[in-house]
Amino acid sequence: MDISTALPTFVITLREGVEAALVVGIVLALLQKAQQPHLKVWVYGGIVAGLMASLLAGTLLRELLSLLQASDRPYATVLLPALKTLFSFSAIALLTWMLIWMTQQARTAKAEIEGAVTQVLQTDGRAEWGIWTLIFVAVLREGLETALFIVAQLQQGWMPVVGAIAGLIVATGIGWGLFALGIRINLKAFFQVMGVFLLLIVGGLVMGACKQLDLTFSTLDPLLPQTLCFSVPFSVSSCLLGPLVWDGQGILPDREFPGILLKTFLGYRDRLFLGQCIAYIVFMVVAGTLYWRSLSPKANVRAPAPVIQSEISPEESP
Repeated sequence: MDISTALPTFVITLREGVEAALVVGIVLALLQKAQQPHLKVWVYGGIVAGLMASLLAGTLLRELLSLLQASDRPYATVLLPALKTLFSFSAIALLTWMLIWMTQQARTAKAEIEGAVTQVLQTDGRAEWGIWTLIFVAVLREGLETALFIVAQLQQGWMPVVGAIAGLIVATGIGWGLFALGIRINLKAFFQVMGVFLLLIVGGLVMGACKQLDLTFSTLDPLLPQTLCFSVPFSVSSCLLGPLVWDGQGILPDREFPGILLKTFLGYRDRLFLGQCIAYIVFMVVAGTLYWRSLSPKANVRAPAPVIQSEISPEESP
């Protein structure tokens, strides 16, 4: 059993789960402050519904890929790698955008949640569904990001799912400790460290997505009258990615220690093509620069004084 394939989804689910837990904790604190404890059941209902919807979406995507993999239809051989490519690039875009956007919005997130809850509570007869929708969307947003990443990693078996479950459990524990037990941790440092890990993991996903894209074109090419592949000497089974620039299968294989750890956290591959290297460098430079800028206080607009006091200080916000 190779637990290293569970580490990326553990990190992603832990980070996204803590974000969702903070939203839930703030809403519960507001309801307690507003003396509306009867609405807490709608918070829990939103959590369950968001988790179930995320699980359903991930299951449907997985079943679609499984059906195509088992199919003997001619279109399945092309559609399967094409869908994997689509899911991979969708996960890359969603995870990167949410990382940078959430970091930029961190200082105003608490005030925005408080404002949304206050507005919902002032809505006659619809406060229950307003609270439910707020929590449902928060949980579903984080859940879909994780589901897309897991689907993009299905070739690694069920261990990514195990990592996601473990991350969810730990995130729930952190949320419980913050709001129920009053434990104080430096959330700003936590999210910054998790953000760096997330960038590195998504960078590895970029390399895998490039390989899936190359496989899609390689499979499609024989079916077309005109070739789609580049004619590059020594390309070694590459259609779009150019020549092979690194072959470490006999030196540092990415399925054995320590190569597998490098693959998990740094995106290492024991066979690298020029196109993969270029895509990885471009992604890390662009996304890394945007993330670094989002950490600057100038990139964040300071929130107004909060309506209520909570156990989390502004300095500890993500």
